Amino acid sequence: MAATGKHITISSVGEKVRAFIPNPLPPVPPLVLKSIDQDLIEKANRALGKLDGITTYVPDAQLFIYFYVRKEALLSSQIEGTQSSFSDFLLFENEDAPGVPLDDVQEVSNYVAAMNHGLKRLRQDDFPISLRLIREIHRVLLSKGRGNDKNPGEFRRSQNWVGGSRPGNALYVPPPPEHVAQCMGQLELFLHDQPTRTPVLIKAALAHAQFETIHPFLDGNGRLGRLLITLLLCAEDALQEPLLYLSLYFKRNRQEYYDWLQRVRIKGDWNSWLQFFLNGVIETAQQATETVNIVLQRFKDDRSQIDRQVRRNNESTWRLHNLIKMKPMISVPTATNELGLTAPTVRSAVKNLEAMGILREITGKRRDRIYLYEPYVKILDEGTEPLP
Repeated sequence: MAATGKHITISSVGEKVRAFIPNPLPPVPPLVLKSIDQDLIEKANRALGKLDGITTYVPDAQLFIYFYVRKEALLSSQIEGTQSSFSDFLLFENEDAPGVPLDDVQEVSNYVAAMNHGLKRLRQDDFPISLRLIREIHRVLLSKGRGNDKNPGEFRRSQNWVGGSRPGNALYVPPPPEHVAQCMGQLELFLHDQPTRTPVLIKAALAHAQFETIHPFLDGNGRLGRLLITLLLCAEDALQEPLLYLSLYFKRNRQEYYDWLQRVRIKGDWNSWLQFFLNGVIETAQQATETVNIVLQRFKDDRSQIDRQVRRNNESTWRLHNLIKMKPMISVPTATNELGLTAPTVRSAVKNLEAMGILREITGKRRDRIYLYEPYVKILDEGTEPLP
């Protein structure tokens, strides 16, 4: 194994430091996949295919996509230090609780908007993953709240570093700004299969590591680098819908994640990084598939409980239950408007679901009450506890 680039000495913030400039992808000499790597690739492709197949048998795949995008946004932002919870974000998006003034939650909301923008450009506009699209997504990612003064949508024109309080004690110093455009141009060629075609999971693993190594923006590199994985899988039709997110895996194994990225730079250990990445794909795809099945069973059990226990307003209670699948945090006025029912009818349905433990009032107030579909949110909430 050899280093995957070169170090050069630069002056930054008044001190001499060694910055790293990565070689273009694909690696030279070419990766020689061991049998374990080939087995992992096969297992990862199978796990990915099984997850992708969910959209063909789940009654409302868009419901799961809606919340998976939000869960990924939360997890990816938590890796960068945000402290918001899944419930915080639901409140932020809820029209019944406007103006939740949390910078952390705004970052999560920006991530959702950035993901949706990228998917729209790929699908509706038939736009390739390119430097232009990457800059567009970054502009959305840093459009509001923290980071909006860090040149959204523009490659950096000053030196940055990873870890430490200054370049001299940093864990890693990325390429100097004058090298960023060239490094990103080379990454774009790799994404477009130049000079050679690379299988999609290997491409995603290598491209993510390369993006984080270049660190092309002043802020938001980690979030955008993780988002790039999902967009690439969708762009290459490995996934029909954005259901695979590695942020939970990276969060749970964050020190190992940082260590393997650094080992690639220093020793060129692509195979170990690839094994780590593919294990993450397998674990995450299997967890996502299992979670969808658990949620479906939860909905089925709750529906059966409604059938058994509700004697009056049965239909309105069913309809309210269908609504809270998509809006698990809701008020009586919102439900009234959404369902086209009278307020007394909705209140009766809410009371039914409260009695069964399906809904729980979370404000403790006599007016402007908000109700949470708690058993469902607990499933979605798994793994989203803020980092210590």
